[in-house]
Amino acid sequence: MRRLRRLVLVRHGETDGESSIRFHGSSDVELSEAGRAQMRQVALRHPEGADLVVASPLRRSWRSALIAGGGRPVRLEADFREIHFGRWEGMTRDEIQARDPVLYADWQARAPGFEFPGGEAREAFRERVQRGLERLLDADADDAMVVVHKGVIRILVETLTGETIGPDEPAIGYAIVLSRRPDGRWVCGVRSSNPEGVDAPQPVELSPEA
Repeated sequence: MRRLRRLVLVRHGETDGESSIRFHGSSDVELSEAGRAQMRQVALRHPEGADLVVASPLRRSWRSALIAGGGRPVRLEADFREIHFGRWEGMTRDEIQARDPVLYADWQARAPGFEFPGGEAREAFRERVQRGLERLLDADADDAMVVVHKGVIRILVETLTGETIGPDEPAIGYAIVLSRRPDGRWVCGVRSSNPEGVDAPQPVELSPEA
């Protein structure tokens, strides 16, 4: 019987490559000093720790996990890498719109069949994240902190709860807490405050469509 009953899903901290505004995807950019500070805030807000800390092999993920997890050992999950954005890797929204206005419009409109140009197929990305999730759910742990990427977190939340979080969630340095009820259903709890700690935790806003 699976033990896992609580997940703290943390989006990694800010990077030297400005991950808050740039789509780095599978590019291995370094965690910045601001990102380290954000992860220290996450650690302060989750002093209870976790039985298991998980990250992707990308530096911004596992370095964040080492800090947010309070120095606990970090298990790397290769299938939790962010999607590869193809020729949009490292670009901002404005740069993408200027370079590929038609594709950008399709992306924003969630046009059927849209794929990132030259990137990883979105369905393949979803399938590999779900493979990683199956391994996570089989872990010998009651609770886990998973410090990964925006796209990965969105798929984890949707797969477990059946709900979709807002398109800009989670922000850099934010956490979403999922809990498993006695009937086996996973539900969203709270979203942590921003990295500077000026907000109180707020409920996660769910929407019916991604």
